[in-house]
Amino acid sequence: MWVEKNNKLTKSFRFSDFQEAFAFMMRVAFLAEKHNHHPNWSNVYNTLDIELTTHDKGNTVTEKDRNLAKAIDEI
Repeated sequence: MWVEKNNKLTKSFRFSDFQEAFAFMMRVAFLAEKHNHHPNWSNVYNTLDIELTTHDKGNTVTEKDRNLAKAIDEI
């Protein structure tokens, strides 16, 4: 579940290992390019933390963030 806090949508994803986490990150990267909206993220071994915020709208959560979050969940 995505959580909206401090003007960001955030979600953590856990995978069985680093390779699975990295494969997911690659899919999200292509999706982000398609949406022309790029996440802030952090990966440590099998955990990926994603933050979405719209920088050109004053670092607030916008429809762009919600649309990308929905698309990420559909992967």
